Amino acid sequence: MLFYTNILYLRSRLLDLWDNFDIYTTNGIIFALAILAFILVTSSLISTIIMRKNNKQRGVVVKVGGETGLAMRNARFDQLLEVPWEGATTIANLFEQACLKHENRRFLGTRKLIEAEAIEAEDGSGRLFEKLHLGEYQWETYAQVFDRVCNFASGLVVNGHHVDSGVAIFADTKAEWFIALQGCLRQNLTVVTVYASLGEDALIHSLNETQVSTLICDSMQLDKITAVRSKLATVKNVIYFAEDGGVSNTIAMDGLKVSSFYAIEKLGKNQPQRPRLPSKNDIAGVMMTHGNIIATVSAVMEVFPPIGRHDVYLAYLPLAHIFELEAEMLMLASGAAVGYGSILTMADTSSKIKKGTKGDASALQPTLMAAVPAILDRVRDGVLKKVGEKGGLAQKLFNIAYNRRLNAIEGSWFGAWGIEKLLWDVIVFKKVRSVLGGRIRYMLSGAAPLSRDTQRFINICIGAPIGQAYGLTETCGGGTFSESDDLTVGRVGPPLPCCYVKLVSWEEGGYLISDEPLPRGEIVIGGHSVTNGYLKNEEKTKEVFKVDENGMRWFYTGDIGQFHPDGCIEIVDRKKDIVKLQHGEYVSLGKVEATLISSNYVESIMVYADPFHDYCVALVVPSSSVLENCSEKFGVKYSSFSQLCDQVEAMNEVQASLLK
Repeated sequence: MLFYTNILYLRSRLLDLWDNFDIYTTNGIIFALAILAFILVTSSLISTIIMRKNNKQRGVVVKVGGETGLAMRNARFDQLLEVPWEGATTIANLFEQACLKHENRRFLGTRKLIEAEAIEAEDGSGRLFEKLHLGEYQWETYAQVFDRVCNFASGLVVNGHHVDSGVAIFADTKAEWFIALQGCLRQNLTVVTVYASLGEDALIHSLNETQVSTLICDSMQLDKITAVRSKLATVKNVIYFAEDGGVSNTIAMDGLKVSSFYAIEKLGKNQPQRPRLPSKNDIAGVMMTHGNIIATVSAVMEVFPPIGRHDVYLAYLPLAHIFELEAEMLMLASGAAVGYGSILTMADTSSKIKKGTKGDASALQPTLMAAVPAILDRVRDGVLKKVGEKGGLAQKLFNIAYNRRLNAIEGSWFGAWGIEKLLWDVIVFKKVRSVLGGRIRYMLSGAAPLSRDTQRFINICIGAPIGQAYGLTETCGGGTFSESDDLTVGRVGPPLPCCYVKLVSWEEGGYLISDEPLPRGEIVIGGHSVTNGYLKNEEKTKEVFKVDENGMRWFYTGDIGQFHPDGCIEIVDRKKDIVKLQHGEYVSLGKVEATLISSNYVESIMVYADPFHDYCVALVVPSSSVLENCSEKFGVKYSSFSQLCDQVEAMNEVQASLLK
């Protein structure tokens, strides 16, 4: 209140002095001093508010069953959440109710392919690269998508799918992927999600292990399906997404009935079937129940910044991963628009975008997006590389602006606030933000730890808070979630309201809940988001899933965490990554990798240790751009990047960087 009163007083004095302002008069000097005082007091107020938010209690200790440990729940909720609203107990229920509630809003957007062109590489190698000319986004409303889902669900049954067997989706992320999923779940079918990048052997194993009878795939995967057809034991029907979204007749292929997605929709529209709606305990995807997935959605809705009808989400991560699936389910429940793209077409300068054509982000101008740290690291490295290439005044200006904003974000009232912040945004950061469309107001990161530098880069250059989510497939992505007003780095937030998070001491590794100043131990998650276990692997299920005396399921993650006083958790190690070397020394492979990957020369790295030796080895994929830029310093000639990697000078340079 005192700060607020001071601001109002200074504001009134500034207005009084403005009319008679003259820099060479006493009033002018007073006016200048008043401005300085106003800035100082305002900055102090803002930094004080930030510190208060960062110090608030986000998780509280709770007594629960199961193995002895230190357990936390979300501070805002006394009871664990199961549903976002009454009646939305399954994905099918949630989808139908959301479509009815938001029926006239735009929902799924896709860019129309105008032209695909093969461009020859500039290096004279004769290699051809596909470049795409994509149009603006074309939208379908919630009501239109609901009709398509109903048609596809009916078409599956009419086409001969056995209702007691599963369906596999083997395709890149797109609107039809989401529609296919919802159609399957409307008939209470279990869905197996398969990464589009999977090789033949892994594909065969996935389909045979889950005994699916219908496979949904991209048209480009048909050749792969033909090649492995003789080894598929249960697949009878193949439904493919036509690249142009057009019509295709049903055809036979070596004993398989092959149909286009459009043909199945048309079949269902002409012969509608009654839905077989699931219950919350039915399996939606191996081995997740509808209730598991809905619990995570309902919890994230409570801690995510409010989503409105004007929000647009850029979808490009694999829908086969629970992280992207939960994100799109969140948008569905909130009535937001979802525009589909790909990592190869995201930016105006992306590898598959034809020069002069907008990338997905420029065309969509999203307000929300999710990303994995590897992608965010690339964005950061790309921007910093361009800034470095410009050099001179541009680089100095960027560094000044970045450091001023960094000070402010980390709570210092000597940083850039208010008008100065807006000035830097316009002069320096506006161009950076245009890479992702210029309207991002919130980002979500998951699947791996996010580095401090990258987190601050997003905060400053993209101008948005970034929430870190921690969860696993075994918990439907439900675990913890950092809140938007928490600007600390290196943490993944308090428990989600759908689950408890417990630390259990691991004495062999030296991580104990009695450790000071912060209790440490293996992270164990219990609650509504914990799945039923592993398909056809009872031994593994019994090893990491436990049911306590109250009937609650707990999953032992194998990750090592520590609780901060406010109830937020920090991931500090990985139980399975710790190897004891020949002389008894414990080495955390994850920590070593995390340290070495900070070298500018490293694109990716894998560390390996054998308990029969007293040392570790690392497989390093070097950054081609950084290594090539340093080739002049080596004084060596090369005709290809692989040849450059063989040069002694190059190897010595990379090794020196790793040792440093």
